[in-house]
Amino acid sequence: MVSCNGGLNQMRAAICDMVAIARYLNVTLIVPELDKTSFWADPSEFQDIFDVDHFITSLRDEVRVLKELPPRLKKRVELGRVYSMPPISWSDISYYHDQILPLIRKYKVVHLNRTDARLANNGQPLMLQKLRCRVNFSALRFTSQIEELGRRVIKLLRQNGPFLVLHLRYEMDMLAFSGCTQGCNNEEVEELTRMRYAYPWWKEKIINSELKRKDGLCPLTPEETALTLSALDIDPNFQIYIAAGEIYGGERRMASLARAYPKLVRKETLLEPSDLRFFQNHSSQMAALDYLVSLESDIFVPTFDGNMAKVVEGHRRFLAFKKTILLDRGMLVNLIDQYNMGTLSWDEFSSAVKETHAYRMGNPTKRSVIPDRPKEEDYFYANPEECLPPSDESFSSMEALR
Repeated sequence: MVSCNGGLNQMRAAICDMVAIARYLNVTLIVPELDKTSFWADPSEFQDIFDVDHFITSLRDEVRVLKELPPRLKKRVELGRVYSMPPISWSDISYYHDQILPLIRKYKVVHLNRTDARLANNGQPLMLQKLRCRVNFSALRFTSQIEELGRRVIKLLRQNGPFLVLHLRYEMDMLAFSGCTQGCNNEEVEELTRMRYAYPWWKEKIINSELKRKDGLCPLTPEETALTLSALDIDPNFQIYIAAGEIYGGERRMASLARAYPKLVRKETLLEPSDLRFFQNHSSQMAALDYLVSLESDIFVPTFDGNMAKVVEGHRRFLAFKKTILLDRGMLVNLIDQYNMGTLSWDEFSSAVKETHAYRMGNPTKRSVIPDRPKEEDYFYANPEECLPPSDESFSSMEALR
């Protein structure tokens, strides 16, 4: 049994890992339980977001998946005779074979109560890496209701020409958690600080926003994003679909982006309120809609490298390396500050931004491996190399260009 933690895409990656682990150990997996206690407090069950029958049948030849425990084992759980634990993060598959399998043999049921980033990115058997992809790109299909609404949003966008999806991570919770307050007034800074202290499990409390921003660890602000897109020569007539929750600071903070790109849209402006009624207060189902639109966009631009940004990046690589602009935030804020201070002309600024991102468009590339520092290496789901179309030729030519 597994209980996922985090938002939709953190849970998505965890589900892929848990299927791979169950297959390697040759044990039965119970349909994963989704997080209902995180910041978003989404009550959705697995079957509210994913097509559970497709999930089970499409993996039938790999792993046995049940919707619930058989009655005799359910009784054991009710009596408290179940072993519950969080696995060690970034563990090699041998950890599960050597440490977890004996516990399953002993207790019959083991409950893994945290599943984020519990399987290492690299060094795993090729069969497991390919299975992680199979789950992600084939077995995890959204419900027909979500898929149908996603298709409708994409059709509405396509009717008006090409579109870019901007994953603008500038919601209140993101800013409070990260401590990034660039462009916020004193009242907003105080409000964000209060929110950070209100959540005891957010460990970092005292944060130097300016320092963090200069290190490239803050999401780009809407103003910084407008300058970046313009510098990259993104056509002002492009539709920009905002894949995000409510932007902190509202219209005031979105003003410069709206001036530069008048065709700003989001699911709430494209659809009728009645279309979204069933999705309200279900943040993971709303995120699933944004995920589908992000996959289909002509260009995908995340302003922060969170779970959605990474998982969508990897999925777009799988879809024949669709254009994904991976922003170098550290370099960008330095260039933006120089431009705003007048030490760089617009042409110099634009040229530097283009040069910085010439090879950051979701092209074929090697996943970085950093032994003993798995948190710092490239995430498997952002670049699942083992499952991608052959790209030796593209990769070699790109390396030669470097």
